[in-house]
Amino acid sequence: MGNVVVDMAASLDGYVTGLNQRLEAPFGDGAVEKDLHSWMFDTAEENTAELAAITDAGAFVMGRNMFSPGRGAWDLDWRGWWGPNPPYHGPVFVLTHHERAALEMEGGTTFHFVTAGLAEAMRLARAAAGERNISVCGGAQTVNQCLAAGYIDELRLHVAPVLLGRGGRLFEGIGRIGLVQAGVRQATRVTHLRYLMQRD
Repeated sequence: MGNVVVDMAASLDGYVTGLNQRLEAPFGDGAVEKDLHSWMFDTAEENTAELAAITDAGAFVMGRNMFSPGRGAWDLDWRGWWGPNPPYHGPVFVLTHHERAALEMEGGTTFHFVTAGLAEAMRLARAAAGERNISVCGGAQTVNQCLAAGYIDELRLHVAPVLLGRGGRLFEGIGRIGLVQAGVRQATRVTHLRYLMQRD
């Protein structure tokens, strides 16, 4: 059985989005996407190992806000932020309060919409992943829930040199969690940090 991992780009003060996420501003108000993710695009050649690791999993779990700007009943024409061929190339379990049929995309990605809660999404992801890792993709609320529930084995933070001051923030409401340092690497516009969860 593989590990449950998190890969998140974050500001130095722990924010992964700005305020007021919506269709016109997927990462919220301000230049948040450029602040947090320029290393993925402008200096990608320096970060090939980290970029490859983000989608190297047998199954994925994400919150609804990671998949869609909507909050109520589904707009069935909406098929995600990534175009017809999302980067996951495997099963993705989307946490939601609203039922929706599974959505098959190009490249082997299928989005499954889970209304029975986080524990059920993790159960389905484990069954689908087999011996491979499960990746928790975000957003902040979903990652925080997974940390608080003890699901996470490895935390990979990609810290951008910016202070956002507000927005969607990691590590809220999770209580104390001990970490074991597993790696650090500095690159242009980002510092890659790896931690393992400290198990008693």
